[in-house]
Amino acid sequence: MVIGWYVHHHGYGHVARFLAVQPHVRVPVVAFSSMPRPSTLPAAVEWIELPPDADEFESADGSRRDPRDADPTVRGHLHWAPHGHPGHRSRLAAIATASVDRNLDAFVVDVSAEVVAFARLLGLRTIAVTQPGARTDAPHALAYGLADRIVAPWAHGAVPTAGLTAHADRVMWTGGISRYDGRAPDGPREERSVLVLGRVLEDAVREEATARLRERGWDVTAIGHDAASRVDDPWPLLSRSTVVVSAAGQNSVADLASARARAVVVAQERPFDEQAHTAEALERWGLARRADTTVSADALTALVEAAADDEPDWSRWQVAGGAERMAAAVEAVLS
Repeated sequence: MVIGWYVHHHGYGHVARFLAVQPHVRVPVVAFSSMPRPSTLPAAVEWIELPPDADEFESADGSRRDPRDADPTVRGHLHWAPHGHPGHRSRLAAIATASVDRNLDAFVVDVSAEVVAFARLLGLRTIAVTQPGARTDAPHALAYGLADRIVAPWAHGAVPTAGLTAHADRVMWTGGISRYDGRAPDGPREERSVLVLGRVLEDAVREEATARLRERGWDVTAIGHDAASRVDDPWPLLSRSTVVVSAAGQNSVADLASARARAVVVAQERPFDEQAHTAEALERWGLARRADTTVSADALTALVEAAADDEPDWSRWQVAGGAERMAAAVEAVLS
């Protein structure tokens, strides 16, 4: 038996989830993505790099065309299927060819309504990974209706999911999935230390907030907001900092849960208000302080100082064993 796995190329979250779950899958996996092969992926896992499908392309008359002008949503029935785009066509052709050549039995889609539909049309057992947010539109309804199994990688009951109500019998709530699950803290928490993780704030706001916090006796470290500030392993800082300022994406939140971090989550603007819904859930459950991208330096300083006294019960996010539960949900469709 062989499982195909589509990894969406936007951000790092989808590939991080794949890298966390794949070691627990007991059958061969063939991955498909527009992203380059991750350097940490075991050599035994095949990675098929797909051509891009959102760049300008040459139309039949020789002119350059923006795919956003090529009816990509099919009048609201799909999210992305632009007329005439060679990259889009080649992506699907590569998946179809591999499904025959590698004799795929099942296909995990993280995430794409179109790839879910295509995989099911190929006769593959299909697992759709979903995300929080107001996903009640026609393309999501199509994907959820076609999927043999739907994986929701967060704690059941945390985030309202109206789009999943009609498909509850096929939904597996795995809890959060973190690459750091089971990893011990790098050391004791350092007093009055703040980690700003990723590009969650405008540069001017981050710099002003850093100055404000340092004036008040905080040690501030910012990583991941540009190429020069990237680090290979954020875990030591994540596990030792008094407060972490982070985005509210699914992988970011799962990593916060693994670190049992006191946190301020800054909800980034995403399709279907994914991060806004997640941030609201974290605030409601008392797991993190919430802000959005309009937060001022003064307001962020106040949130950090308030979060320093929090005692979040991150066990509610159910990260322990989340990757294993997703692997089991994927393998279950093969039986």
